[in-house]
Amino acid sequence: MAFVELAGVCHAYGGAGTPLAVENLDIAVEKGEFAAVVGPSGCGKSTLMKLATGLQFPQAGTVTVDGERVSRPVSLAGMAFQAPTLLPWRTTIDNVLLPLEIVRPHRSRIRRSRAAYRERAEELLAQVGLEGAGEKYPWELSGGMQMRASLCRALIHAPQLLMLDEPFGALDAFTREELWCVIRDLHRTTGVTIILVTHDLREAVFLADRVVVLTSRPGRVLEERRIDLPRPRELDVTFTPQFQTIVHEMRDHIIKARG
Repeated sequence: MAFVELAGVCHAYGGAGTPLAVENLDIAVEKGEFAAVVGPSGCGKSTLMKLATGLQFPQAGTVTVDGERVSRPVSLAGMAFQAPTLLPWRTTIDNVLLPLEIVRPHRSRIRRSRAAYRERAEELLAQVGLEGAGEKYPWELSGGMQMRASLCRALIHAPQLLMLDEPFGALDAFTREELWCVIRDLHRTTGVTIILVTHDLREAVFLADRVVVLTSRPGRVLEERRIDLPRPRELDVTFTPQFQTIVHEMRDHIIKARG
């Protein structure tokens, strides 16, 4: 069984009789895989993320993570969104530590083990290029730095699954590409399973092992494309004919998905 699996999933936000966001959705992601999900606006990409993490439950079909049917929020998952949503009254390191005050079993341990958890947070901040920024407040950080801190917050409890919902969409092109490399390196060093929801086809092709294309609403799988570019990938690969061919192929699928 795949690590994350959605089988025959149908879901609508307004209940029975309202238009479906996704219909007969079948997606399987293996442990340690980096999967990207793309498609036209409104195709159900963010719905997939909510279903896989137990923030929503399907009206039909099943969602399983690590062999268990999802019936509550998935504690082994970390999430990062387009807006970093760091709490302005907490320092960067205290923002990173926030999930440990909520997620079991860490919330019962953090008071007596705060020094060890803080060391873990500092290691993560250093890993994403924020060494020494732990005592700064969010308003003292650039947008790219805030997103790096948000990624650390998503990883602080050592999740087995990392869900990324348009995490770099609000950033400038250069900062976005820097963070592609941060995510690439985090995936390589941690082995965490990653599902990335994005509109950026270059981002999907650069980062993912496999790209899933959804149709327009209700979202179904239109196409799956394994990305056979060798790893580790450097940004130079984005200028190669092979990379550009894959991106154009994905774009053609998106045009088809809109139809």
